[in-house]
Amino acid sequence: MPPTTAAQVGQRIAYYRRVARPRMTQQQLATAAFVSLGTIRKVERGERGVSDDTLDNIAAALGVDPSRLVADREHVSTRIRDALPALSVAIATYDLPDDGPVRPLPELRTAVAQATAWRLSAQYLQIARTIPDLLGELARAVAAAPPADAQEVVRLLVTAYRSADAVAYKYGARDLSARLIELMRWAAPTAQDPLLTATVGYVRTETFFAARAHAAGLRALEQTLDACPAPTDPQTIAARGALHMRAAVIAGRAGQGNAADEHLNEAHLLGDRVREGIYQGTAFGPDSVRIHEVSVAVSLGDDHVGRAFDVAREWAPPADMPAERRSGFYVELARAQLWGGMADDAFESLKVARRIAPQHTREHPWVREDAATLRRLKRADADSLTNFAEWCHAD
Repeated sequence: MPPTTAAQVGQRIAYYRRVARPRMTQQQLATAAFVSLGTIRKVERGERGVSDDTLDNIAAALGVDPSRLVADREHVSTRIRDALPALSVAIATYDLPDDGPVRPLPELRTAVAQATAWRLSAQYLQIARTIPDLLGELARAVAAAPPADAQEVVRLLVTAYRSADAVAYKYGARDLSARLIELMRWAAPTAQDPLLTATVGYVRTETFFAARAHAAGLRALEQTLDACPAPTDPQTIAARGALHMRAAVIAGRAGQGNAADEHLNEAHLLGDRVREGIYQGTAFGPDSVRIHEVSVAVSLGDDHVGRAFDVAREWAPPADMPAERRSGFYVELARAQLWGGMADDAFESLKVARRIAPQHTREHPWVREDAATLRRLKRADADSLTNFAEWCHAD
């Protein structure tokens, strides 16, 4: 880390330590981060810098993304991109696992659950640091699993592939993302779990978004819905509801307004039958459906932005929703506000998105496009808007 950032990093670490719930002492932070108390004291005073590994440990102990602690946000993005070749190796050798240790099944569950938590909170650096080794270990576990454990180990592998895909997709490695999704589709049938198959169908839609093959993506989702179990319990209700949410958005992108409304209505009906929560690694419930109302409005184009404003006037995503989903709401609301001639509101929404999930916001292509547009529209507002545009690499 550059020496000039040591004081800023120390101040941020001290701030997040004090606002942690429950509040942490320096000793508690040192213990949780596996460093000495003296190190924490010197870092917070700005008397010494920290290595990347130590910074990651401190961030994990504080429960925040490492990008919140550093002044050089580009450094975080570079580290994520530098990790992509190792991920590519793990994918290329999926059926040729090397020799190595395999942790007991409970520990593998914990590791995969942690990767999922990082995905939902948009902590992509944490995933990028650990997922290549985890995929290799899970490949070994699949090869060596006794029959009684085989299906669960495959479910863990598919779930880990999904976390890896989040990094690849968000950081523009679309070919890598497509390969991960194909591996999910290859592995999922072995688990003989229809809900896992539904989850893979949900994630596969990314490839259609990336290719702008929206009509084909809608057909694929509707086929997945046909095969999805009947909605008889919270898990099956959420699986179908999530598919309807995503189908509504891609139908909007395909210009099929009636289909978008039909799927959104189905999602509403299903959302009202469960509590908001995480089901099969996907957030679903009444709040998630509201967020997708905004997504559908934006997908249908600027003639429909009033629908987004109707949602935003009376509701905002609660703080306990996953950070990635909350930030996405404000990114899409910003686009609607920009189309509606509300430039100042759009900029405020983008700043809220950045506060919630900086990595997700920074890499979102709409953020770059809209920040560039705002910069052209408001040339007089130089400092904060220019800084934001430079932060997200807007043209």
